[in-house]
Amino acid sequence: MPVYTYQIINKDGSEGELFDVIRKMSDPPLKKHPETGQKVKRIFQTPHIAGITNNLHDKSRTSDKNLEKLGFTTYRKNGTGHYERTTGSGGPERISRDDI
Repeated sequence: MPVYTYQIINKDGSEGELFDVIRKMSDPPLKKHPETGQKVKRIFQTPHIAGITNNLHDKSRTSDKNLEKLGFTTYRKNGTGHYERTTGSGGPERISRDDI
């Protein structure tokens, strides 16, 4: 299960301390601290992926072949400002900024 970081919102609206909570991805975000009941907001951070970290290993894990095997769809920006699907079968063939 992923670890989510939350920040307490003090009564005066200022930001309080940070804390981490392990929750299911399907669980709704917390609105109150589980122990104190104080109002909280979720802080979005870059996820940490545990394991060996070196450039060669990272490149193989994020290769188009591996991402497609894991069920991801990837897009690459072409020279015309559009994004073309390069991996996977989900989603449209092309995305342009007009589509957003």
